[in-house]
Amino acid sequence: MDALDLARWQFGVTTVYHFLFVPLTIGLGVFVAAMQTAWHRTGKDHYLTLTRFFGKLFLINFAMGVVTGLVQEFQFGMNWSEYSTFVGDVFGAPLAMEALLAFFLESTFLGLWIFGWDRLPKRVHLACLWAAVIGSNVSAYFILAANAWMKHPVGYEVVDGRARMTDLWAVLTNSTALAQVPHVVGAAFVVAGGFVLAVAGYRLLRERGSDEQARRSPMWRTALRGALVMTAIAGVVVTASGDLSARLLHEQQPMKLAAAEGLRHDTAGAAFSIVPGVEVPGMLSLLTTHDPNAVVQGTDDIQARYEQRFGPADYTPNLPVIYWSFRVMIGFGMATVGLSVLGLWLTRRRRGRGRRRTTAQVVPVWFARACVLALPLPTLAVTAGWLLSEIGRQPWTVQGELLTAASVSPGVGLTEVAISLAVFTVLYGLLAVAEGALLVRHIKAGPEDRPGQRPERPTPTPAETDPGKARLTPTLMY
Repeated sequence: MDALDLARWQFGVTTVYHFLFVPLTIGLGVFVAAMQTAWHRTGKDHYLTLTRFFGKLFLINFAMGVVTGLVQEFQFGMNWSEYSTFVGDVFGAPLAMEALLAFFLESTFLGLWIFGWDRLPKRVHLACLWAAVIGSNVSAYFILAANAWMKHPVGYEVVDGRARMTDLWAVLTNSTALAQVPHVVGAAFVVAGGFVLAVAGYRLLRERGSDEQARRSPMWRTALRGALVMTAIAGVVVTASGDLSARLLHEQQPMKLAAAEGLRHDTAGAAFSIVPGVEVPGMLSLLTTHDPNAVVQGTDDIQARYEQRFGPADYTPNLPVIYWSFRVMIGFGMATVGLSVLGLWLTRRRRGRGRRRTTAQVVPVWFARACVLALPLPTLAVTAGWLLSEIGRQPWTVQGELLTAASVSPGVGLTEVAISLAVFTVLYGLLAVAEGALLVRHIKAGPEDRPGQRPERPTPTPAETDPGKARLTPTLMY
């Protein structure tokens, strides 16, 4: 193993670790803002309780995302100086806009939201949270636009061995970015929705049979329904943008598309491989071109064409990693969205039900357990998607322009990279323990009612207001 391989491992490990927090921050921020908006409009205390409870989880995750994200920028100068030299004039604009506009907007208004409880007017306080949430999504756009340029470089020219930007608008409206942004942000909402489902399911199971059950079950039903709706809608966005991304891969990154399907040779009416040996004839051509008889390029034939165009080299990415990452992404993502659709059916309101419900009446116990067990699925799906996206681009850091082997810092040796990788691994391990401990402790503790806050009482059932009707009121269970 040489310095290049270890540098790739280091950047991959730190990127995947950082991306554990980014999707949850993006999606959970919107969920918390929606809960506070509902409280502002209705005045119902359970919305405020949910805002404060999930707001703390959001802040813990946000802080960890900021800390781990800083390491990414350091690595550009540490291990990838040749890459930084080549792309710096192009990357400078979107990354500067992300830092100066989006990140400062996000951090400033988030600080006002944290310290503005009971100090700012309710509308202003709510607006601060929405400004921070919008800032995080704008930040994601600029970063994803820069990343998309690496896959489909536009709006530039190469002068003296460096890429010089000629059209900022072309960089920001890159077709790859326009498909990638809704796909990644939509996936972030799926991750956040899965997280809220798991937390609400856990709290319903933990409070089952307790004194808190009757009072808080409607609140957790609200959280469940909000997360279910968010996840289902986000699933539609991810599917639609994924279809667009597949068509762009056919045009811009055919090697990645072929690797994801294990297609070795150019094929007319290419089949879609579900798993090895199970294929749907013509489906790959249909998905990528909307023509079931279209030709899809294969890895071996693309390799031969690239050798003629760019010179002798291995232009084929790691085929097993790309193939299975694609299936993990789709399989786990569909499982999470399918769980949300099922949950919407199970938690629908039914005639004749009072608001005083047991845990089993809010949602079946088996479904609450399924929500908890499904917690890792969306995170594994988005992680697999990033592996597909970034490893599938290899051996290029900038498609068609700069090879990964030519991007590494020439003055950094194997020892230096190994030491920094070891330090980051230990540091990230400690941060993971701290993050997990904080989240688990807060989730186990559950929400706290504010001092002086009167908990909402559920609407009494007819049996409670008139004991004589108790004999006529059947037990309502799923």
